[in-house]
Amino acid sequence: MFHSILIIDDEDDIREVAALSLETIAGWQVFTANSGAQGLARAIEHQPEAVLLDVMMPGMDGPSTFRELRKNPATAHIPVLLLTAKVQSADQRRFADLGVEAILFKPFDPLTLSDQIAGVLGWD
Repeated sequence: MFHSILIIDDEDDIREVAALSLETIAGWQVFTANSGAQGLARAIEHQPEAVLLDVMMPGMDGPSTFRELRKNPATAHIPVLLLTAKVQSADQRRFADLGVEAILFKPFDPLTLSDQIAGVLGWD
């Protein structure tokens, strides 16, 4: 099955590794954005099936970007998975309370990233 995903992360290397992994291993169509603002525009433009969203970004952080995605009728339906290096349980609870589909942790394994995302979203 051919799926599409938008990766929003301010770190070039994270974006590139995740995109390469999802394109090569899973065969998904991947769009990328290097900021929350660019991510909002790309989500509207491309209508991906899911968004992989970094938590810590300058300017508009991940939780703020998530809230903006939810406010817009054009993007409110798109499932969002947060990507974070924050592993404290208080942070995890705060992120889970936002209403995201899942929280994935950095560093991630490029070989299993697509399986993690597919498992959460029920993609075969």
